[in-house]
Amino acid sequence: MTKVFIDTDVCLDLLAQREPHYAYAATLFTLADKGELTLFVSSLSFSNLNYLLSRQFSMPEARRVLSKFKVLVQVLPVDDKVIELALHSDFKDFEDAIQYFTAIEAGLTTLLTRNIKDYKKAEITVQTPELYVQTRGN
Repeated sequence: MTKVFIDTDVCLDLLAQREPHYAYAATLFTLADKGELTLFVSSLSFSNLNYLLSRQFSMPEARRVLSKFKVLVQVLPVDDKVIELALHSDFKDFEDAIQYFTAIEAGLTTLLTRNIKDYKKAEITVQTPELYVQTRGN
């Protein structure tokens, strides 16, 4: 089974139905629901998503959305080593560094994000959900 790390922006595209990105995010999570992909997120994503969703929905509704979302993903820890790596990295965006090193420490080789430019020095495959969906199986 293919294992893929999903950045917070892609999760939010799905949960907040942000257009025009929703369709590709929905395709990824449908593949996960069918057992064709295993999707991983960092524990940091849940905190970020709760904050962002609670600005759009009531707190109980945001939590309900996250509870449903949780069954589609595997949550990876953000631990001491990940923070150390992120602190001493060349990433301009600290949150992106945390996401990247969470994926690296889990042994994942593909990270999906809409912010490709933030991962210029990545040593793993970094793609947009759109490109991943379009090239999957090719």
